[in-house]
Amino acid sequence: MQQTKWFSRTFDFTTTQNIFPSIIERLAGTPARLEEKLKSTPADILSVRIDGTWTIKENIGHLTDLEPLWQGRLEDILNGETELRPTDLQNTATSEANHDAVAIEVLLSNFRNARMKTIQLLNNLDEKAIFKSALHPRLKTPMRTMDLFLFVAEHDDHHLSRMTELAKIINHQ
Repeated sequence: MQQTKWFSRTFDFTTTQNIFPSIIERLAGTPARLEEKLKSTPADILSVRIDGTWTIKENIGHLTDLEPLWQGRLEDILNGETELRPTDLQNTATSEANHDAVAIEVLLSNFRNARMKTIQLLNNLDEKAIFKSALHPRLKTPMRTMDLFLFVAEHDDHHLSRMTELAKIINHQ
């Protein structure tokens, strides 16, 4: 089953319920889910490129590469900016990082450390802060702090799913 491409996804940020504790829990669990997924993945498939797309290692590196963006966008919202900082839609940092040359243990540790920094920032927020918002530059929709990190959790799952898909394709070649 092929998932919808990330830039084709749409999002619904209309809930008025405070689901932020569950979102934090989901985000905090991503490093463990990633480690669990990869402990049974043969090392020889982690750097296999399929049809010019990112490898499993590059997907992991990409998650780490974006953590400063998520942290910066949180800062934008908390500082009352009207629009969130943009991202590099070409993902140049990931494309140029050579994540395939990095040991899987280092990639996983780097992601865990970056994500835990984000979680620390989120754990310090009060309810007023999680309902503050700024405009998302690509989607052109307001995003509250809660929405932004639901978006991040969806992004995590998108890449975890892609890694599963890559492993299946490679194992069936």
